[in-house]
Amino acid sequence: MTATTARSAAPSQAPAKAPASATRPETASILRDALGRDAIIPGDAGFESGRMAHNLVYDRRPAAIVRPTGALEVARAVLTARELGLDIAVRGGGHSLAGLSTTDGGLLIDLSAMRDVEIDPVRWTGTAQGGATAGEYTTAAARHGFATPFGDTGSVGIGGLTLGGGIGWLARKHGMTIDSLLSIDLVTADGELRTVSEASDPDLFWAIRGGGGNFGIATRFKFRLHPVSMVLGGMLALPLSERVLLDVVDASMAAPDELTQISMIMNLPPMPFVPAEFHGVPAVVMMPVYAGDLEAGQAALAPFRSIAKPIADMVGPMPYPAMYQLSAQAEAPSAEVIRSSFLSGLDLDAAEALVDHHRSPEGRATMTQLRVLGGAMGRVPADATAFAHRGSPVMAAVLAAVPTTREEAESRAQGLLDRISGNATGVYSNFLGEEGQARVHDAYPRATYERLVAVKRRVDPENVFHANQNIKP
Repeated sequence: MTATTARSAAPSQAPAKAPASATRPETASILRDALGRDAIIPGDAGFESGRMAHNLVYDRRPAAIVRPTGALEVARAVLTARELGLDIAVRGGGHSLAGLSTTDGGLLIDLSAMRDVEIDPVRWTGTAQGGATAGEYTTAAARHGFATPFGDTGSVGIGGLTLGGGIGWLARKHGMTIDSLLSIDLVTADGELRTVSEASDPDLFWAIRGGGGNFGIATRFKFRLHPVSMVLGGMLALPLSERVLLDVVDASMAAPDELTQISMIMNLPPMPFVPAEFHGVPAVVMMPVYAGDLEAGQAALAPFRSIAKPIADMVGPMPYPAMYQLSAQAEAPSAEVIRSSFLSGLDLDAAEALVDHHRSPEGRATMTQLRVLGGAMGRVPADATAFAHRGSPVMAAVLAAVPTTREEAESRAQGLLDRISGNATGVYSNFLGEEGQARVHDAYPRATYERLVAVKRRVDPENVFHANQNIKP
């Protein structure tokens, strides 16, 4: 393992939580003196827009924002925050559902200036800085006929996505994002720069594949590439009913590994390809990707088209990055609450609860997402990475908009999840809201959590990186 220290000695007694003085106005001036022009403080151009998370539920004001251009600058920011006793928040794409990509009174390290992507089509590898987005990387890889599995939204940062696991449209064919991770450059709490891989530090490499941002700030990733060019993808809208929901899940489980699909139960938008009589009507909106022979893909989609007469069928051959354009509605910042869980399946009671909710007035401000997993993702041993829910066949997520109060949205989302998750088997850390430490334990089975704690004690014993779904040392 190679390592470079950004400073000869880290502070020996850095507090894990910012003291009361850290939120005083003079803190911003101190940060300006320490970080120079790199620090954006209240009153500077760009501060107001830069402090906001993608989830507008969280309206927080950091003491300063810094946008480093390289790993050494990240290390300097970390050490400066420690010297001042400031909380550290890290932003890649800013999509943290729990608002963890901003902070009140702390230092926000925004990686948006670190977005270089390099594709090596000879060695089948891709590297990207920590601020790159899934869309940017995917577009670059597609020019050479390759892809790395990411999620389903182009503006999501690859940093948070990868560290939490990464579940997207290629999960059944090529696994999770962490299954293609080869190495990572990490700035740790003591300001050290480490290149972490299976060979250099197997325990830390295990932990960062699903353990989130608990162990440092990722400044560069190296991934394995997979041949992916034209896919069969798009959108298929089916009428909402209990039978349709059950059949969609069953057909997804029976589909070949080349087919991964994400279903949304939502009101249909007034788009040109949706007949006018269905505008605003709740439906099952499937977004499939078949990564393989296109003729075989049409055969794999046939069972879904036969479930019910489609309201709209926009599935066809397309370049893989075009799927991100179809999900562009998720790019706009919004105020919402999420509650999610892994399920062992979908039964009739759960299907009835989903239909009842989405046909009610409350359902107009709710979207439920169902992802059928398995395939390559499920064949990796559960203890191979810190993400351990490999055997869970279904993931459900309820996203409730906040048109009135956050409490009302939380009640609505949790109420529906409770009705459909009687057979819950855990939760995906990237789909956790601000739900407390008990839910963090739900993300990691006991043996996994204890192993994560051991790595945390070694790498970040003072819990400097705690603005995350926190593993407490």
